[in-house]
Amino acid sequence: MLVLILFLVVGSVLVYISKYNFVPVTVNLGIHTFLNVPLFYVIVGSVLFGLGLSYLFYLVRAISTSITLRSKNKEIKEEKEEVLELTKNVHQLELQNEKQKNDARPGPQDKNAL
Repeated sequence: MLVLILFLVVGSVLVYISKYNFVPVTVNLGIHTFLNVPLFYVIVGSVLFGLGLSYLFYLVRAISTSITLRSKNKEIKEEKEEVLELTKNVHQLELQNEKQKNDARPGPQDKNAL
């Protein structure tokens, strides 16, 4: 429904612009010259060209951002794997430390020993 309302508003604006801007003009596009083109067509063409160009810039930036995010996600995954490995190593060292503490307890001592 919102799209329909938007189309009606844009259509109304275009009709208003075309009603008062129907003067024929000459358009030079490099080597091509167009004679007696209504000013309304030049205005609408310029707006559409600008929208298309801005959409192209948007797509380039979106693709660039997507590539950057993908590389960052890969780095995060590698760092998480490294943290997991380090956590495993710390746990193993703690177990070894506890084992050494238990083995280092002095046994019963003989008072008469040299």
